[in-house]
Amino acid sequence: MRKAQHPASDDIELVAVMSALGDPIRLGLVRVLSDGREHGWGELRAPVAKSTLSHHLRVLRDAGVTRTRQEGTRCYVMLRRDDLDIRFPGLLTAVLSAVNQGDIGAQAYLG
Repeated sequence: MRKAQHPASDDIELVAVMSALGDPIRLGLVRVLSDGREHGWGELRAPVAKSTLSHHLRVLRDAGVTRTRQEGTRCYVMLRRDDLDIRFPGLLTAVLSAVNQGDIGAQAYLG
């Protein structure tokens, strides 16, 4: 397994973040990860194939929305809330508020 690459905090771009958040499955994953905890990939559930879930997690990671950590054969993911709040104040709060009000991404959950 390759080591995950993450953009540095200062290199996170608004267009990349907004693009990554432009999918209901990814919005649901962000909602699930907004609890501030690190979660194993095996805990995350969505109505897509595992390879598609992996793709969605990679898009979020590449945009700087999440951080992935590998431990042996297991991978863990967490929301980069602090980095996003420093780089784009209020953005994540507004997105999560809209997601929760509109019940967007409700199909993603912890299993």
